[in-house]
Amino acid sequence: METTAGAHRSTAERVCDTLERLDIERDVWVSTAHHEHGPHQVPLWFLWDGQAAWICTGATSAAIRNVHTDPRVRLALPDSYDVVLVEGEGQCFSDGEAPEGAALAFADKFGWDPRSEEKRFTYVRIAPRTVRAWRGEAELRGRVVMRDGAWLE
Repeated sequence: METTAGAHRSTAERVCDTLERLDIERDVWVSTAHHEHGPHQVPLWFLWDGQAAWICTGATSAAIRNVHTDPRVRLALPDSYDVVLVEGEGQCFSDGEAPEGAALAFADKFGWDPRSEEKRFTYVRIAPRTVRAWRGEAELRGRVVMRDGAWLE
């Protein structure tokens, strides 16, 4: 088990570590909300394309319905010690409208192409506006590593 003690990384180190994790991780907690039904959270596979995160789920899922009515999305990597939280806006693409590069990269990463399924799927591109990253209590101060869509130095 990791402890909360540890060295304090610089912002540049946190950005580098965060980008590496976004590139290699496969699972993410996706949080959306509906003004009448409240919050919704679900674990999904995700792809980081270097600028945005991509998820894909059933076209009629609560997450997709929520993004259609309120595009704000929060993503959380599944580690309570090495925390990465991404807040941004989601843009939905039906499986037939998804950009070819994103759909192919998603299929390549997971060995599964949602476009080949009989069931309809929707891809969501989440463009980050704010990213927070910290390892334990020692790094709570300075945890914002992206603000207004720009990585901090």
